[in-house]
Amino acid sequence: MVRKYPHLTSPITVAGVTFRNRMFSAPMGGTDITNDGCIGPKSTAFYELRSKGGAAAVTVSECMVHESDGSHAYRLNPAILNSLACATYTADAIRRHGGMPSLELSHSGMFAGTYMTDKTKQKSLKQWGPMDTVRPDGVEVQGMTKEMIDEIVKAYGDVAAMAKRAGFEMIMVHGGHGWLINQFLSPLFNQRTDEYGGSLENRCRLAKEILTSIREAVGPRFPIEFRMSGSEFCEGGYGIDEGIEIAKQLEDYVDILHVSAGTYQKTFGITHPSMFEEHGRNVFLAAEIKKHVKVPVATLGGLNDPAQMEEIIASGKADIVYMGRALLADPYLPQKVTENRDDEIVRCLRCFTCMAERAATSTRRCTVNPLIGREIEGDEVQPAPVKKKVLVAGGGPGGLYAAYTAARRGHEVILCEKEAELGGILKSEQALPFKYEMYQLTGTYEKLARKAGVEIRLNTEVTKEYAEKENADAIIIAVGSTPLVPPIPGLDGDNVVIVNNYYKEKEKVGDNVVVMGGGLAGCECAVHLGQEGKKVSIIEMRDALAPDANVRHRPLLLKEIDKYVDVHTGLKAVKVTAEGVVCEDKDGKEVLVEGASVICALGQRSRTDVVNELLDAAPFVRVIGDAAKVSTITNAVYWGYHSALDI
Repeated sequence: MVRKYPHLTSPITVAGVTFRNRMFSAPMGGTDITNDGCIGPKSTAFYELRSKGGAAAVTVSECMVHESDGSHAYRLNPAILNSLACATYTADAIRRHGGMPSLELSHSGMFAGTYMTDKTKQKSLKQWGPMDTVRPDGVEVQGMTKEMIDEIVKAYGDVAAMAKRAGFEMIMVHGGHGWLINQFLSPLFNQRTDEYGGSLENRCRLAKEILTSIREAVGPRFPIEFRMSGSEFCEGGYGIDEGIEIAKQLEDYVDILHVSAGTYQKTFGITHPSMFEEHGRNVFLAAEIKKHVKVPVATLGGLNDPAQMEEIIASGKADIVYMGRALLADPYLPQKVTENRDDEIVRCLRCFTCMAERAATSTRRCTVNPLIGREIEGDEVQPAPVKKKVLVAGGGPGGLYAAYTAARRGHEVILCEKEAELGGILKSEQALPFKYEMYQLTGTYEKLARKAGVEIRLNTEVTKEYAEKENADAIIIAVGSTPLVPPIPGLDGDNVVIVNNYYKEKEKVGDNVVVMGGGLAGCECAVHLGQEGKKVSIIEMRDALAPDANVRHRPLLLKEIDKYVDVHTGLKAVKVTAEGVVCEDKDGKEVLVEGASVICALGQRSRTDVVNELLDAAPFVRVIGDAAKVSTITNAVYWGYHSALDI
């Protein structure tokens, strides 16, 4: 067959190992790590799914090499019972599907214990780094002695040897993002005056010694990959010019240079590009470094579009593309690309649900893929023992995914949407460029549902009479929510646009806008209006904005708010006029927030009236998404998926 993306799907051989394509799975941490540092079966299944989906290499992250790193990942240590066995099962789970298992080796240095560690325990952890210093959170850091450096260098080699014994076929050394090796490379952290500090050559010495130790342990014809930040993007750190020199210093010691960006403690939204950044925003770093080195170069940074990734390989910007979150959203992305089914790819929304859930509960979730974090429960939809007629009321993301899942189980599925277009609340996202992929999700889910055999009926409202006429065995109620529009005088005026309808009424919004409501929807709409050059103000009764945003997305959203929006918290709107919104502060004082146009973003309310009417419309009834509780797309899709599995 003729491949649509021939460069992206072509094999590459590195140090005697042939990888089936150029799409690699980026390091992503496990979740069920035992107290003694063993990787658990849920994490094994998590990594296995990426290999089943066609990734050429799957990187297990992060294996801590030394006991001085009381950090957030697991260990490969002969002194730990089952450590080798668990690693072996994981490597085997990846390799048996054709992907190459790679293990990322790391040490967090002075930032050990800063992630997924009980904050009350951090003071008792002994932190080690290039220098004696005090972290911003008050934790003291001790500079590493030469004896300790030698011990850690040896540990890298010892763990690499065990990884090879366990069946891993590549080692990735984490030398970026502000962890230990990067701390030595960076003038931001390293002001040593011995042979490990000062000149660039000296700052690269630890990395060279570690890479030499690993090579001696694994031997030739075993790929060693070095992950580095091409630029740190922060004051006091190094830029791309020095990144190029670091790459030139290290290329003789490695088989792949993996060029990332930033430092975890200062540039999270660059290292992990947010929806406010361009896709591939860090590719230029790899492209610049590739001009100066002979070894293959890998790149990453919010990549999820096969056409863009094909161009990266074809034009010589990089030899390999890595994806992290994109392979959570759709683990089968590489397989779909290889089979010319790229129109079926479920795109990552860059919403950070995955990373926020890991920080909050030590588990994983994905907004668009309900399998993530639960792969061990089964990643294939099983046929239903008894085929039934299923009626889905509502064509939003939850309803579409429920219909798609039920159809894959062999049920006869009819999905009814009362409006002329599918998507539910996602239709409103088409007006916000940085959230356009959220709007596109509807089209992808629709295509998958139709391909699975779902009959879709638009302009069709499901009433009790309609449901009883269809005589379905099961009904899934996914009728969503409606905007909250309180009885505030003037809120029904011609100068007011409900945030859900902004995509249809953009022309009504002038150059001076007041957004009523500082939740997630209001804040994101305000940012967009600000990006368009409008003067934007937000009114919020509470003291903080976007409390409904997740812990990873919210700080980045607030940075955008700072750029584009005037914020007024602690104000209660009492009247809308032609001049703006009249408010009352906490002292009862009247305040006018000026703006000729007003966006109402005061929240949503479940359509309980419709739900109550349909509760007895079929033997099996399940209510999902906003119809059950105003929540998130994540829950709507997850509940929709499981409602279909229960029929």
